[in-house]
Formats: sequence, structure tokens, C-alpha cells
Amino acid sequence: MKYDFDQVIERRGTASLKWDTCAPDVLPMWVADMDFAVAEPIEQAMKERAAHPIYGYGEPPASYYESVCGWFQRRHGWEIRREWLSYSPGIVSALHFFYNCYLEPGEKVMMMDPVYYPFFAAAQRNNVTVEKSRLKIQDGKYRVDFADFEAKAADPRVKMFILCNPHNPGGRCWEKEELERMARICIDNGVLIISDEIHCDLTLNGNHYTPCASISPEIADHTVTCVAPSKTFNIAGLQTSCIVISNKELKDRYDTFLRSIGIMRPGVMGMAGFQAAYEKGGEWLDQLLVYLNGNLAFLKEYIAENLPFVRIMEPEATYLVWMDFREYGMEPEELHRKLLEEGKVWLDEGYLFGDSGNYYERINIACPRSVLKDALDRMKQVLVG
Repeated sequence: MKYDFDQVIERRGTASLKWDTCAPDVLPMWVADMDFAVAEPIEQAMKERAAHPIYGYGEPPASYYESVCGWFQRRHGWEIRREWLSYSPGIVSALHFFYNCYLEPGEKVMMMDPVYYPFFAAAQRNNVTVEKSRLKIQDGKYRVDFADFEAKAADPRVKMFILCNPHNPGGRCWEKEELERMARICIDNGVLIISDEIHCDLTLNGNHYTPCASISPEIADHTVTCVAPSKTFNIAGLQTSCIVISNKELKDRYDTFLRSIGIMRPGVMGMAGFQAAYEKGGEWLDQLLVYLNGNLAFLKEYIAENLPFVRIMEPEATYLVWMDFREYGMEPEELHRKLLEEGKVWLDEGYLFGDSGNYYERINIACPRSVLKDALDRMKQVLVG
């Protein structure tokens, strides 16, 4: 069937984090959820499950796990076994769990700078010290500074590395050679790799995603991979994610920790949406990617014609665009305040993503094109007049 991504759907009054936490005249373009209706098979599966009048405890059927394995085999050529799969309500939740089940007091975690800011917040909440490896910009995109990366990994207190693949906010699809080199450094230094691959299906303009753990059995043995249909299919509210751990000792530690805090299994509605997405959501996703590529092209053209001092880092994946405003000469807090208070457009503050995020803002382009144009018009009014 043909999906209409131009349809504007009213979301205020639905207990939406994105739309119900700001003033009515503010246009939210920050948090990473989409303003598109879910695929029809997902909606249908939810309705069918809701039609049964008992919502008791559930237990994932074999088909639930098979849906994950089948999806990654078909879409990404990655063979995942059922016995590698564990549950988490969400990827950010899983980070909190990992800090508790894989790190000892005094041990540190390494992250890139910039990177998705809840990584930092989760570490802070669990009293884990963060070691940042700053990315460098080369040919308009982020690259790993391997000299710095290796130096940070060599710290004997660094025992974990959080990888964001594809990268958020820069949108990089890390190349196989880059992933292999990072993994080699981590393995040689006894550093566990936690790979957040939640944006893996959202590749743009012919770019290719490589699952880190798919590169070799040795890398898989040192990697915990986080995946979910939430970003891909706009079902984050169902709170159902998947943790892939082929190393049995690591998986046992994770599962034991989950049981210790009373987390056992997903809810029945989450399971229904999760399985329908992975089994029947491919057609919707293919059409979504065409629309997102169109939105990215529209954004680039609009900026070139109307906001020539804005520089964007063109994403290879995700529906998030990293925008550099430094040529406007405003301090980061002032820039964000003007956009929010005067332009009434809410972007994600770049400085939240790390020190190198200063002068950047992140915009979510997963919305009807008319909404994207409205946001850009508001930015233009503030910056150009």
C-alpha cells in the first residue's frame, strides 16, 4: 500500500513527550520520534491484540524472537541466534543496567564527543566516570581520532566503550574498517564494547550500515549490541527493545542483573507491535526512507537559499541533522534561547552532546514537509529577519 507521509497528525493532548511538554505556539523538532503514523500492519496487530479483553502477563512466543533474527538476516545480512537475545524496555534503560552489571566501582566508560547525550546522563546517575574521545571533522563528516581513542582505551580504569552505530548526532555509518580498528583497540585493552545500533535501519542515500558484532566472531565475543524497532517504526512508546549478546558469560551476567531488579519480559501490547514491525514493516520503511531523503534534500536546498551561514553535517543515516550556527557569532545558550523564545522552534541544544557540540543544534526531519518548512521559516525569521 501507499503511505501518506505528508499528512499532518495532531499529537497535542496525547501525553506526548514531544508535543505536550512545550507551549502551544512552540514547534518541537527535538526528541527523536517521528510525526508519522505507524505502518498499517503494526496498527492492525495492536488493534487485534487490544480486541482480546484480557491484558495479563505475557510470554514472548518463539515467533517474537524469530522476527528479530529474520529482520536482521534479510535487511543487514547478520545472522542472529535466538539464544543471544535478551530484553530491555529501552536502550537508555539498558545503559543503566550495563553500568551496574559490567562495571566495578572506580572503573570508567569511554564515549565519543559529541554523542547522544543520555549516554552521559546515564553514567552520571550511576556514578561512572566518563572518558571522552573527541571526534574530528574531515571532509565534512566525523572521523575517529584513533591516536586519542587508543590513548583513552589504554587507561587501565577504562573497561567499557559505548559505540553509537550509526552515530548520533553526526549521522555517520561507520565503515567496516573503522569499526574493526576500534574493536581491535578495545579487545587489546580489555574494554567491553556496548554498541547502540538503534538507528541501523535508517540509512540514507545509498549508505550502508555494518553491525559491529557481525564483523568477526572475536568482535562479537566482546560486544553487546542494542537494537529495537522503536526508532525505525516510530513505536518507542511500546517500551520494547532487544539486547544481542553472543558471549554466554556476558549474557548470563546481564540476565541475572535484570532478574535482580524484577524485569522479566515485555508487555503484551509491546510484543504485538514489535513482532508486526519486524515481520511486516518493510514496505512502510522503504517508503519512509524515500520521504526522508526528500526531506533532507529540501532542507539542504532551503538552507542554501535562505540560511547560507548555517552549515550542516549531511547524515548518512538517522533522521537527525547536525547544524552548525557558529558563523552567526552567538554563544550557544544565546543561540538556543533566540530560536526557542523568539522563533518558537525547539531544537536540541548541541552543547548537550559534549564539548564539541557547542554552536550546533540538532533538528529532527522526520515530519511532514510542511512542518519542516514551518520550522525553517521560523529559524530564518530569527536569524535573517
